[in-house]
Amino acid sequence: MRHLLIFQIILFAFFCSACRKDERITTDANTKLSFSKDSILFDTIFTSVGSATRKIKVLNNNNVALNISEIKLSGGDSSPFGININGQNLSVKNNLVLNGQDSLNIFIKVTINPDAKNTPFLVQDSIIITSNGNRKAILLSAYGQNAIFINNQNIASNTTWTKNFPYIINGFVNIKNSATLSIQPGTKVYFHKDAVMNVEGILNAYGTLTAPIQFCSDRLETIYSDEPGQWKGIYIKKTGNGIIKNAIIKNASVAITSDSLSVNANPKLILSNTVIKNMQVAAYIGYHSELIAFNNLMYNCGNYIIYAIGGGNYNLKQNTFAGFNPNLPRKTAALTFSDYLAANVYNKLQLDLTNNIIWGSLMNEIDIQKKTNAVVQLNFFSNLIKTTSTAYNTNGNIINSDPIFASPNSGNFFILSTSPALKKGINLTTDAYFSVYLNEDITGKTRIFPSSLGCYENY
Repeated sequence: MRHLLIFQIILFAFFCSACRKDERITTDANTKLSFSKDSILFDTIFTSVGSATRKIKVLNNNNVALNISEIKLSGGDSSPFGININGQNLSVKNNLVLNGQDSLNIFIKVTINPDAKNTPFLVQDSIIITSNGNRKAILLSAYGQNAIFINNQNIASNTTWTKNFPYIINGFVNIKNSATLSIQPGTKVYFHKDAVMNVEGILNAYGTLTAPIQFCSDRLETIYSDEPGQWKGIYIKKTGNGIIKNAIIKNASVAITSDSLSVNANPKLILSNTVIKNMQVAAYIGYHSELIAFNNLMYNCGNYIIYAIGGGNYNLKQNTFAGFNPNLPRKTAALTFSDYLAANVYNKLQLDLTNNIIWGSLMNEIDIQKKTNAVVQLNFFSNLIKTTSTAYNTNGNIINSDPIFASPNSGNFFILSTSPALKKGINLTTDAYFSVYLNEDITGKTRIFPSSLGCYENY
């Protein structure tokens, strides 16, 4: 009897195994695979020729088998990536049956020569997996040139970034309250998808005319050069302060967000001689905050150029705010200010606008909202403004006269010699910031008063 029982157990196991091998394969498109990851980022920084390996797991969480009709490396044999499926090194695998409640591993290897002159900064490919008509792309990314990689990092002591290598932000970089991050001229700061820089301490980013600092996405291919929303932006927190001069900030969701007034004697943010462009939402968002901005060019922003609510202090001189959005259907005024933040949250709004150009594709490009009993103090002098209001037609302001930009569709906002903005700016030589920020335009040209309005001097 005991031998018969053992024989029956072995026989049962044999039939189960046989049934497993012949498991029913479904063709139902609603029966899908699962994946351990949707993308693979090789965050290894290659300083010499080398390789790195990662793994993804393909899971069939269903109770029936699936036929994976194709697993393919898009770049084929010429790709810097390689894949290994079930011990085989290949670029394509067809008709692979994956039983129910089973999985398989795909190993991915990348080989990089960072000194190769033609290697793109970000090397990419994808694995395409097709089953029952469902197509899944697993994005593969690796950095093909020497760089310094910042992966979810806190900067807790005084730190200097130089132009020797680019900096790649993946996830976040936090400048802590006790620290100052100094960024030297010519430094390139690249942000991976959805990355952010949080400023709780001090950010000092001093570029020069010939060596501006760049804040942008790590996707440097031509197709992404003007694509908004590729990274989150720079966020100046309650305890943070910053100075950004001679920089280019592009292709984020919001270039700079600031959430409060300064908690010390330093201005919350001084922004000077900087180009901000291709923002999905706005160039600047302030929540009861303060901004000192001189000689900046801001354009192509999805909703606003400046959106400042909850009151605050804004000192804006010699800027060009160009509300042109060739690919973004903006419906709100380029510059929007309000005393109101939320119910029972409102504050005084102090707004000083001098020698600016505020122009764009809408009929009204400035909106001052007074929604509470808070004080709203406006000082507007010698600006060129596109507006539906006649209230600003005082103090040397020019209303609804085309500034005659050289070529706004191609991002050239230099004003031509026929512009009404020439020689209309009031004298700023007594301004406290004149000798450091206002004595030259965005191109380094000496300002002669009466100056041209906006960030470009033309005489």
